[in-house]
Amino acid sequence: MLIKDATADHWPVIWPFLQRICAEGETFTYPVDLDEPLARDMWMLKAPGRTVVAVDAAGTVVGTAKMNPNQMGPGAHVSSASFMVDPAHQGRGVGRALCEEALRWARAAGYRGMQFNAVAATNTRAVGLYRTLGFEVVGTVPGAFRHPTEGYVGLHVMYCAF
Repeated sequence: MLIKDATADHWPVIWPFLQRICAEGETFTYPVDLDEPLARDMWMLKAPGRTVVAVDAAGTVVGTAKMNPNQMGPGAHVSSASFMVDPAHQGRGVGRALCEEALRWARAAGYRGMQFNAVAATNTRAVGLYRTLGFEVVGTVPGAFRHPTEGYVGLHVMYCAF
């Protein structure tokens, strides 16, 4: 699997699975009816952020990640990232590869850690993956995520110090 910087040419491939994941409403705090222009502006970052794609051996985009400072000003020394794996390619290590690349990027850029602000507690696969990569749940906001079938569930704040 190759992780490379995303270009405008990748957006038409990213958008269908990003839209599907958002519409399902199970993992991200993005609107379920997120429109394409807003999604593109939110996902396709400019420096100091970075957006990448994961491409398999056949040249298929199988996932994407965006990386950025978690906050501005005095909080800009901590990074953040978000990951979306095309549902047709889940369970093949794409999410792990993207997260490892985000951690590598953040360390190389001089960040002191990475923080995820809103990981749905019901997203147990992601929580488990992040834990194996050194993240800890540092807090949970009870009922802060409205899951379409589980109702109001917690949102974890997860952190990995460098």
